[in-house]
Amino acid sequence: MLNDRKNWSQRLPEFLIEAETLLAKSEECLAHLQLINNDQDAIDCMLGTLLTLANRADALALGTVSEFATSIHVLLSQAPPQIDLHAQALCALKECYTLMAWQLELVDVITGELSLDNAEQVSLLEAFAVEIGRAPLRFSVPAKGYARATLTARHA
Repeated sequence: MLNDRKNWSQRLPEFLIEAETLLAKSEECLAHLQLINNDQDAIDCMLGTLLTLANRADALALGTVSEFATSIHVLLSQAPPQIDLHAQALCALKECYTLMAWQLELVDVITGELSLDNAEQVSLLEAFAVEIGRAPLRFSVPAKGYARATLTARHA
């Protein structure tokens, strides 16, 4: 279903530019963490950018992107106070960011749909959870095996 809110088609390109900027900022924080292990300022920066990205995606009813960013945020924010973002954890986080960037490129600019198998998303989230010392969470995979972020009038 198409989103019938006015100006949506104009807002999506603006969102995609902002999302790219937020992901780049998060990746800069990630690079900083590779140099200075477990720097809380870099972690806080990533938390802020993920939350902003999730909220902006949700405002455009891009549920798959919003839920992915929120899931990463939850994993980072609920990690033990002395989280160890070692090399493997940072690599797992980088893979999450890479997949999110890819998802953003695949959003249909006309319909706002993102139809894809989200098994990779679930796998990356579980791998990141394990790397930061959290028990693997159960991330749900829809019965069809596809995540569909469709634009609806729910935010109208």
